[in-house]
Amino acid sequence: METCKVPDLATVSAYLTSIDSILKDIRDYSLLSHNTFGIDAKCDRFVEFSSELELLHVLPSLKRSNAPLLLLGGGSNLLLTGDFHGTVVHSAIMGVEIVEKGNDYVLVRVGSGVVWDDFVAQCVEEGWHGAENLSLIPGEVGASAIQNIGAYGAEAKDLIERVEAVEIRSGEQVVFENEDCGYGYRQSRFKGEWRNQYIVTYVTYRLSTTFTPRLDYGNIRAALDERGISEPSPRQLRETIIDIRRAKLPDPKELGNGGSFFMNPVVPVEKYEELAAEYVGMPHYVVDEQHVKIPAGWMIEQCGWKGRSLGRAGVHDKQALVLVNRGGATGQEILTLCEAVRHDVMEKFGIEIRPEVNVV
Repeated sequence: METCKVPDLATVSAYLTSIDSILKDIRDYSLLSHNTFGIDAKCDRFVEFSSELELLHVLPSLKRSNAPLLLLGGGSNLLLTGDFHGTVVHSAIMGVEIVEKGNDYVLVRVGSGVVWDDFVAQCVEEGWHGAENLSLIPGEVGASAIQNIGAYGAEAKDLIERVEAVEIRSGEQVVFENEDCGYGYRQSRFKGEWRNQYIVTYVTYRLSTTFTPRLDYGNIRAALDERGISEPSPRQLRETIIDIRRAKLPDPKELGNGGSFFMNPVVPVEKYEELAAEYVGMPHYVVDEQHVKIPAGWMIEQCGWKGRSLGRAGVHDKQALVLVNRGGATGQEILTLCEAVRHDVMEKFGIEIRPEVNVV
């Protein structure tokens, strides 16, 4: 971990008066357009910054207010159960730049406010490889480093070189190397012990200039076979991943949702063998010699929840891992459905499934 000197207030103020600053600082702000569940909740204050210096300018007031903070990305991994009586902070830092080139790799520094899938699309066009399997995951670049997003056998941690952030308490600009971040399955120290201590400003990714497709997870090969493709190009792989995701996941603009609501549980081999003896053909993924991952969506479906609803909240009829807002549902209604599903999975399988989304 590296720290940088905090710019003095005079430097920050001079910068802000020399540019057309787009810092937003709004009171009593609706978060309806900032969460993909479509929950109409408000926050007491909304702050959006477009540079590190804008963030440093507003940071003292965030500390003085002593109000709760919610660090918000694209709102695709968020369930608001009511109004947030505090300050929501959102990064609008843009930019994608190459900072280093090697014989077979490129390091690319990306602003935390860049839309994740826009970045993946640019990677494919530029010949920067490794992110194809993470196509169409909603959210922004900053969240990729916090959540360790993943899909189809790939995770953000496999690409992240370093993470730049500002420590809220001190205002110091900090650089974390990949190994500092404590990455695990949908986990990082930013979600755990460092929660609400740092605001991510930039993420640098190590991408390959040689395309080595990962095709052996889920139904990628089957989908490629349907298209008559045996050796896909980066663009063909991205398009296939997008088609697979769109077939399973509803468009939040049409049906409010937060994508995969639950994490797939990792269980000891002994627990898996016990269940496999009872449920022949149960899908699973080997994690290591001691652990196996069991799809939460499969267990939810076995409990009869696929396509069912509790009032205005429901389980998607094409992918049981997804909870949806069928129209006008409150966050509390969706949370009630979540707990009912978790209860039934525990009763049937003896396994606790945990939400992947951030419940606030």
